[in-house]
Amino acid sequence: MRLDRNDAVLVVIDVQERLMPVIHDRFEVEQNLERLIRGAQLLGVPVLVTEQYVQGLGPTVEPLRQALGDGYRPIEKQCFSALGCAPFAAQLGALDRRQVLLAGVETHVCVYQTARDLLAGGKQVWIAADAVSSRTVRNRDIGVQRMLADGARLSSTEMALFELLETAGTEEFRAIARIIK
Repeated sequence: MRLDRNDAVLVVIDVQERLMPVIHDRFEVEQNLERLIRGAQLLGVPVLVTEQYVQGLGPTVEPLRQALGDGYRPIEKQCFSALGCAPFAAQLGALDRRQVLLAGVETHVCVYQTARDLLAGGKQVWIAADAVSSRTVRNRDIGVQRMLADGARLSSTEMALFELLETAGTEEFRAIARIIK
């Protein structure tokens, strides 16, 4: 089974201004998230963005808001699992896509609980391992291990983008290659 651009959606979980300064490998995670967003947009893959308790954690970090451009329409939530938020569930359902590529923070809380609920609902879930993190490496690793044990598939930013792309020698390939570099 592989990611298919016609059946996939990228979900970016809670990459917010007041949370990111304490996240392990923050800059690498943000850079990979920006690559995923730009690549998804280029390939026509929808992007959904959540924000947890905006009053306390602020909006999505500026580089990602810029990458999203007009597509920056965050879904505010209070539940840890994005599927516990009716507007998110409705928007995901309206897309009618079976595959979800998950990225964001924190791996062991909101990303994990969202993955668990997506899997329970019959979705195929991929985790962009270099685009998820937590405050500690241990919590990040435990979150990834739990998602894999529950049936998620492991990927990386570059792996996911090239899997969605499928073929080289096209203008899309050259554009994705520029995003990766």
